[in-house]
Amino acid sequence: MKPKNQSLTPLVAKLCLGGVMMATAAGLQAQTADAGRLERLEKENTDLRKRLDSLELVAQKEGLVSSAAKGAMPVTAMSKMSLSGFVTASYFHDTSKPNGNVSPGYLWNCVSDSFSLNKVKVTLASPPVQSSGDKWDAAYRASLIWGQDAPIVNSGASTVGFQNLREAYVELNVPVGTGLNVKAGELISLLNYESGDGGAANDNFSQGYQWFYTGNGPAAGVQLGYTFNDMFDIKARVQNGMYAGPIDNNDAKTVMVALGIKPSKSVWFSLIGFAGSESAGLSVKGASLLAGWQACEKTHFGLELDYFDFNGKGGSSGGVYSIGGWASYDFTKKVALALRAEFLSDGKGVDASKDPLGFAANNGQDISSVALTLNYKSVPSVKIQPEVRYDHTSFKTGFGTKADRVVLGAGVSYLF
Repeated sequence: MKPKNQSLTPLVAKLCLGGVMMATAAGLQAQTADAGRLERLEKENTDLRKRLDSLELVAQKEGLVSSAAKGAMPVTAMSKMSLSGFVTASYFHDTSKPNGNVSPGYLWNCVSDSFSLNKVKVTLASPPVQSSGDKWDAAYRASLIWGQDAPIVNSGASTVGFQNLREAYVELNVPVGTGLNVKAGELISLLNYESGDGGAANDNFSQGYQWFYTGNGPAAGVQLGYTFNDMFDIKARVQNGMYAGPIDNNDAKTVMVALGIKPSKSVWFSLIGFAGSESAGLSVKGASLLAGWQACEKTHFGLELDYFDFNGKGGSSGGVYSIGGWASYDFTKKVALALRAEFLSDGKGVDASKDPLGFAANNGQDISSVALTLNYKSVPSVKIQPEVRYDHTSFKTGFGTKADRVVLGAGVSYLF
């Protein structure tokens, strides 16, 4: 047996050596194949990267993408800017059939029986400043309004460069106490319960007499505001004039101070006093009380009392006072009913006489008005407001040829 084993040893050795060589050759072939595939993948990736770089270069040249480094914001303020506003349109009929279909003293549809694009408002704003006694903060806000109502709500409508400007200001928080709020620019009035945005913001579509005759439009100035605690705050403003708007033609100024009182979460008051010379021939001073009460989740009430004292040369002196009340009830999240009642007395014709809203010259009149408005929100961004309103004046031909009128119609607003 021994000689037989010796004869097999060389054969086994040869077979093992052959197996190793075959395995090595197979491994080399596999490595060579893998290397070829990797080389092709790298070439394809390189070609793809070149194509992407070329596309990005074309997009940058066309302005489709920023050429700044990834993650960099060219204008950081744009990243926090908000865009909001609304579009309002309406149709109303005046039963008094005024001359030329122009309804004296009526807002917003000055022209009866005419489809109206009342307002298109766009607001650009940063987040408001945070009240703090520790650090500075800054913000801005600018609103533009176009449409039929623009000449009334934009106090600079007749001034080149301000035709469509509603408001624009810079806001600062100065780290003093709880935080001193400073606003500088074109500021909306502190007066009036109703907003000049009309039905888009108010429960009634039409605007009350108080808003125009015992109120004032936006004006350029500086305002300081300070919150003492949850109950009291104060605002003090110096502006060009009561009715001067964005640009003044004299060195006289109007001062306005508003004391805010909030005795509870559901009740608030604003006590306002103002005085100043509008021009060399006219000074205006007065006071106002605004109040609101959220009686329950679905019911809200509002109040406004105003007194204006006009002191001018040439017989244009006299007092004007007004009172208005608001009530609203939400039947559902989509349906609500709103009521407004008001009374305005211009005993000497210093205010509601030969004015921009079309009242003829008169020696004085008392005006009363009641408006009932249905608010229907078919979707959250749409507000439909059918309304009927009754007006009466002591001026026998105040509404064209009549002293009474009923105005009815509907307005619709889309808010964004």
